[in-house]
This record gives sequence, C-alpha cells and structure tokens, in this order.
Amino acid sequence: MSRKRKRRNRKIWYLLAVALLCVAAFGYKTVRLYRLRKETEAQIAERVYTQAESSVLFQSATVEYDGKTYRRNTHVKAILCMGVDRKGTMEGTTIPTMGGQADGIFVIAQDTARNTLKILMVPRDSMTEITMTDLSGNVLGKDIQHLTLAYAYGDGREKSCELTMEAVSNLLCGLDIDHYIAANIEVINILNDSVGGVTVTVPSAGMEKKDAAFIEGATVTLHGEQAEAFVRYRDIEETHSAIFRMSRQQEYIMQFFGIVKGQAARNSTIVTDMLGLIEQHMVTDMGKEEYLKVALDALEMESLAEEDFYVVPGQAVMTEVYDEFHVNQEALMPIILKLFYREVS
Repeated sequence: MSRKRKRRNRKIWYLLAVALLCVAAFGYKTVRLYRLRKETEAQIAERVYTQAESSVLFQSATVEYDGKTYRRNTHVKAILCMGVDRKGTMEGTTIPTMGGQADGIFVIAQDTARNTLKILMVPRDSMTEITMTDLSGNVLGKDIQHLTLAYAYGDGREKSCELTMEAVSNLLCGLDIDHYIAANIEVINILNDSVGGVTVTVPSAGMEKKDAAFIEGATVTLHGEQAEAFVRYRDIEETHSAIFRMSRQQEYIMQFFGIVKGQAARNSTIVTDMLGLIEQHMVTDMGKEEYLKVALDALEMESLAEEDFYVVPGQAVMTEVYDEFHVNQEALMPIILKLFYREVS
C-alpha cells in the first residue's frame, strides 16, 4: 500500500471517529434533554395532582384539621382585591391579553360582626391552575400558570375578575371568594394625592434606581407618580423582585390608611369622596354600600398594623425563564382557618 493511500485511509478513519464522537455527543444530549423533559413533566403532573387534592379542602361544610373541627365563619367575607397593570378607565371591555394582568393580589378578610379587616397578600407569581382562552374568549382549557395571568385571559372587566377569583380559590385550597374589586394603576396616584401625599419609610435598598429620593431607611412623602413608583417598582433583572416589593406595599397601605383615618375625624365624607374619584377606574361585583362598608370598617379599627397582614407561604423558585412561587399548602391551611373559619365543638 502506498504512503499516499495510507495517509488517505488514516484521514478517513479520523473523520469517521470524529463523526462517531459527534453522534455520541448528540445522542447523549438528546437523551439528557429527553430525561429533563420527562422530569419536568412529572413535576408538573405531581403539582397538578397535589393541587387537585388540596383545591377542594374547603369545599365541605366542615374541615378537620389537627384533631379539631372547623366551620366557615359566615360573618367573615373573603374579598379579592386586584391591582391591574392598565391605564385609562376600566369601563370598556377588551379582547383577551389586552386587559392587563393582576399585578397586585390581596384577599381581605372582612369581619362584619367585629368591623375589622385582615389582609392576605398573594404573590403574583404563585403557580396555580388557571383557565385559558383564545382571542375570542373561547375556553381552551386549564393549565398550571402564573396567577397574575388569570386576569389577562378575560375581558378586562367582569370575566377577568371571575377567572382570577376562580384561580385564587384554587390556590387557597378551595376557599369560596365572596366578592371582587379590581382597580387599575392610576388609582394609586389619584388616592395618594387626594389625601395630600403619603409619608413612608423606604424599607429596602435598590429603590434609588427608580427615584433618587428612595434611599433605604429614608422618610419620603410621596406625591404624584412617586406613589405608583413606590408601590409597583421592581428591578426585573433581580430574581423574585415581585415578592420583595410586597413589604413596600404593606408599608404604603398602613401609612395610607393612617392618614385617611386621621382626616376622617375632620371630614366625614372623605371615604365617599375618594370612591367617587376612582369609580371609573375600578370593577366590582359589590354594591356601593358594600364596598363603602369595607372602607368604613378599616377606619373603625384602632390601626392597620403589621399583625393584620399575612402572606401566602411558599418557596420562590427561579426557572430557566421565569420566576415562580410554589405555595406551601400545608403551611397555608392554618392561616385560612384563622382568617375565615371558627372552631366548633
């Protein structure tokens, strides 16, 4: 065999070896991706299964927990409150995906007998079963998605609220939600300026990226668009920033109600006046006298303090694409029982 032919054969074998290595590497990567996909599908299936079990816990007349029996307290109303990332009025409907998302989600526990309120804060990125629709509003099915998206699949008004109410009920172990109130982001600045501004303490670092006055520990009186910035700003480059801003939202709510309570002592119509300012920017299934009572009950309280706030417990998880919040149903159970149920003998 000639030297030239030997070199050619060695080159062929070399190319074949490289090709085989490439095939092996591709095969390994394909198998790995397949396994990862199967593991992900299994995790989703497990999450769906777990939630399917827990989403009906509060559907029965009584609930057994930790050796005790509980029944829904009929005096306590569960009112879903949504802050929608949308501007303008909310008088007209929209096609799905165009009505905004529920950027802030809270459930008020209104004790109508004691005239008190408790607030359960729900992370917007909580993963739960939601109903999805096409652009015509036709239901496509259900899937585990971010809670904030439930509102977007509706009409920007009643349908969006109903879809979010359904999703929140699923998330809260089947708790029946009595009413809903949705308001858009313009409401923040309108109400803030109607009381002459709200003074807050900046609770965390990083806010100065949005406003030079927002230095950690600084006391700032918010005016105009500062109010929305303080309540809503989050650094999208930071993971789980939507959860971290909840402390600011709590700070703002407490300070705002403190100011309103003080002014109400001098102006008996302040609550009705404020509600009149925002009617075009909100959607609710409550009558005016009903949501007026919610506001008046808040004013009847001595104060709205940290102990009046609860946060849905769980774990913040960073995926390859999005932040997710996985609710701890076991830890959530006693909170729901405390807020909305009473022990029976």
